[in-house]
Amino acid sequence: MAFARTCSVALVGVEGVVVEVQADLEPGVAAFTLVGLPDKSLTESRDRVRAAVVNSGADWPQKKLTVGLSPASVPKGGSGFDLAVACAVLGAAERIDPRVLADVVMIGELGLDGRVLPVRGVLPAVLAAADAGYDQVVVPERAAAEAALVPGVSVLGVRSLRQLIAVLTDEAVPEEEPDDDSRPDPTLSGLMAPGMGLGGALAAISSARGDTGADLGDVVGQPAARTALEVAAAGGHHLFLQGPPGAGKTMLAERLPSIMPPLTRQQSLEVTAVHSVAGMLPPGRPLVETSPYCAPHHSATMQSLIGGGPGLPRPGAVSLAHRGVLFLDEAPEFSAKALDALRQPLESGQVVVARAAGVVQLPARFQMILAANPCPCGRCTLLGETGSCTPGAIRRYQARLSGPLLDRVDLKVEVEPVTRADLTGATLRGDSTDQVADRVRQARERTTARLTDTPWTTNSEVPGHTLRTRWRTTPGALDEAEHDLERGLLTARGLDRVLRIAWTIADLAGRDRPEAPDVNLALQLRTGIPRGAPMAVSP
Repeated sequence: MAFARTCSVALVGVEGVVVEVQADLEPGVAAFTLVGLPDKSLTESRDRVRAAVVNSGADWPQKKLTVGLSPASVPKGGSGFDLAVACAVLGAAERIDPRVLADVVMIGELGLDGRVLPVRGVLPAVLAAADAGYDQVVVPERAAAEAALVPGVSVLGVRSLRQLIAVLTDEAVPEEEPDDDSRPDPTLSGLMAPGMGLGGALAAISSARGDTGADLGDVVGQPAARTALEVAAAGGHHLFLQGPPGAGKTMLAERLPSIMPPLTRQQSLEVTAVHSVAGMLPPGRPLVETSPYCAPHHSATMQSLIGGGPGLPRPGAVSLAHRGVLFLDEAPEFSAKALDALRQPLESGQVVVARAAGVVQLPARFQMILAANPCPCGRCTLLGETGSCTPGAIRRYQARLSGPLLDRVDLKVEVEPVTRADLTGATLRGDSTDQVADRVRQARERTTARLTDTPWTTNSEVPGHTLRTRWRTTPGALDEAEHDLERGLLTARGLDRVLRIAWTIADLAGRDRPEAPDVNLALQLRTGIPRGAPMAVSP
């Protein structure tokens, strides 16, 4: 009996499971059997592997061949097992020494001509291999930079199966013609294709950066909304902007990622892993270093927002916005079912999706921005209640955003119509992106110093009980907030969120703990009711 084994990785959501690929050759009628709970695309690897081996100059064994994927209980799919299957077969046929293959993890799809093609999810797959104790990984050459992000792992990038055979057998490595960079790369087109549970609902998924030319100073007027945006960036708070069309709601939302601090190394790896599985990594940029920005269209389904698709669920918009911004423009136009499904990730920072094929846990710690018009026509703020919308129509429109969902949104701001003075420059221009980003960075540094040795990184994550017992406000600062709680203007969750906002305002102002003006401004940003506090953060 001839036997060989090597390893690959199966992805379950954005987490990987190391799979042992075993090949066994026995005398008998030539046949190729693949076992171990493969899906359709993996079952088809039999034909791809056979053609790739033959076209790479190796002999295909004319015996009874059985390839097993262990553990058999884990669902396996995709074409990333091709390279491991081919090498295991060649090891069993003694074309490659089986001992060389035993401790190597191989990830890659094979073309019929023997080329090694890139696949989705290389980064989480290599992370899983490293966690399991493997330190040697073989990946497609175009995915080598992504795999090399994992420390402590030796990465070999290959262009073809023929090159890999030569490396493993200590033969002269053949030269392969490099791809022409001036031509579209068909091997990458499948990675960027929509689908796999994402659908066509994602209107914009990008890594928003500060060098896009969009400056916060371009937003005219709106002092309250600009203050709320700065507080949201400094504390990681959710934001609801309501106002007429053309007032700047979308402009404000698009500029939030540019004033947020850069991602830490660990956060970058988390974001990159999600985008790699979803096939959304930009070419030539293996590591996402800035906060992502995701703005799905209002026709998005619950599955496209939360995650779903056939078989094991794939990341949705909330996961693609992990450590970044999820912007829901025209929020009342989203389906109520899809909006209410956001409650769990808003609280827990993750999504647990249960399907018949298994349960998948996806990361989803994002900042949500809701934008809405005051009524269906959008101009009731300008025309008053006697405008084109009836009071009943206004109530029905605003009721599409449920109370429990809005209670989880920290900041609620009324965006005023832009005046002539704003457009002509007669009013004072607001601070630029760089100025606001610098204040946000300093506030985050104060927050980080205070939250050292805790599992939290921003004020929005700290439980209210901890804020009330471990980090207290100045005496009497919470009097008005507690009075609102007694009158029913605030829920218990709302009071906790006011505390978190007050701490963020204090961090922006450079104070050691919140004072009464900080709490009053937090109440004003939370409830929209004027409290006599200046609509600006000042030391």
